[in-house]
Amino acid sequence: MLRKTGFFFDESCFWHNTGLQHVGILPVGGWVQPPSGASHAESPETKRRMKNLMDASGLSRSLQLSGADPVDETTLKLIHPEVYLQHFKHLSDNGPGLLGPEASVGAGSYEIAKLSAGLACAAVEAVLHGELDNAYSLSRPPGHHCLPDQAMGFCYLANISLAIEQAKKRFGLGRVAVVDWDVHHGNGTQHIFWERDDVLTISLHQDGCYPEGYRGEDDIGAGKGEGFNINIPLMAGAGHDSYLYAMDQIVLPALHRYQPELIIVACGYDANALDPLARMLLHSDSFREMTRKIQQAADELCEGKLVVVHEGGYSECYVPFCGLAVMEELSGVRTQVQDPLLNMIKAQQPKARFEAFQRQELDELKQRFNL
Repeated sequence: MLRKTGFFFDESCFWHNTGLQHVGILPVGGWVQPPSGASHAESPETKRRMKNLMDASGLSRSLQLSGADPVDETTLKLIHPEVYLQHFKHLSDNGPGLLGPEASVGAGSYEIAKLSAGLACAAVEAVLHGELDNAYSLSRPPGHHCLPDQAMGFCYLANISLAIEQAKKRFGLGRVAVVDWDVHHGNGTQHIFWERDDVLTISLHQDGCYPEGYRGEDDIGAGKGEGFNINIPLMAGAGHDSYLYAMDQIVLPALHRYQPELIIVACGYDANALDPLARMLLHSDSFREMTRKIQQAADELCEGKLVVVHEGGYSECYVPFCGLAVMEELSGVRTQVQDPLLNMIKAQQPKARFEAFQRQELDELKQRFNL
């Protein structure tokens, strides 16, 4: 099915400078040798190469390509306290430095982070107004780890949360569901909506990966938000079938019970088999199939209103193929691109005994939420 799909991006987001003071994610010093060049894990090249592959394949010509304005200060303060924003701005103007343990700030990072959040806000607005059927925001830096007053991971502003709060304030948006399939736990989004029932937060993540040691199946929200936060920890190496089983048995039933007016996906690609910061085994068809399932749920529940916001994913060679698969599924346009690693990764999928144990854990989690 062909759809009017928006793709929101800005070259400036690729210019956010994470600095040379890290090798991957390790601080230089002691036994960690300084890098020979730009080697920070959160490189712009994963995102730039995704966009380049879309262009080279011809897919971009089928999309509504758009930029956006930076998120305004009034919207920022719906989530982030002024003292945090002032500190971020000061460091951006006078750095480089660290806003959080892994959050390197370079010249202009504050303005670029506002633009990254603005892309997500614009994507949500366009879908809500019916200008687009669905939309993708190529946001960088990402946002799902960011707390109101603390940068975490590589996240400085809570992009998705800001887009939700702006849409609620300006357009009266009601129930929203956020499905986070980044391989790391969406702790920032969980924290922000912890005591609210107007946002359902669901996170599929590698058990214990980041935040370090976090699993989260007992964290279900509090107060009005009790039962509206679902964590689905998956064992390292869970693979394609385990993710789809989790989608079918937990995510989709939870969405149908909640009946959202909008679905937002926190779309990290770091569960792919080649990612340096996780140990999962997904391939491009995994992301294609998860997108298909979420879009079908959006069609059934909220007139197709789906927004996908880019989060993590750190394999420069493989993120482009996973991202292209998502964009093909959103738009209904299939290009001639063939994933050169697809068969190799499929051959590495877990064996039946592992999958049976993982499914048992997921079945227990499903029963806990009466899904």
